[in-house]
Amino acid sequence: MLLRFLTVALAVLTLAQPALAQATRTGTASGLPVPRFVSLKSDRVNVRMGPSRDHEVAWTYVQAGLPVEIVQEFENWRRVRDWEGKEGWLFHSLLSGRRTGLVTPWESADTATPLRASARSDAPIVAYLQSKVLAEVRQCRGGWCRVEGAGYRGWIDQTRLFGVYPDETID
Repeated sequence: MLLRFLTVALAVLTLAQPALAQATRTGTASGLPVPRFVSLKSDRVNVRMGPSRDHEVAWTYVQAGLPVEIVQEFENWRRVRDWEGKEGWLFHSLLSGRRTGLVTPWESADTATPLRASARSDAPIVAYLQSKVLAEVRQCRGGWCRVEGAGYRGWIDQTRLFGVYPDETID
């Protein structure tokens, strides 16, 4: 009888584990999953050392639209990580749900990434995007993201963007 009870209990816990993990990920102040990517709303955003205006400003971002990853939430404050791995706190109203991506910011400035006419590695190349080009992410599927910016539009290999997760789907 005890063995049967333990077997049933183990099965219930095993089946419940993904649900418990999901509840933990979304048990946040906003109710949204963490981590997640967002972008900066304005051209001047102060990043603080902690989650209040009493904390010192660590640095300031000076370009709207930059993608950052929310890694923690505390009340109306979001701890974010940028492409360099730097972390700090931003007030939630300084962030937008608009999805953007930086093209290969980890590579040198002379590196060019092909932008293709469709979501295929053999599709015609419509442009080459240099490292750190900021793009609007319109859609991601099957390892490719449809992006656009000033004077360009096309598909880029998803692994070449900071601002989307590998194999993430965006509609």
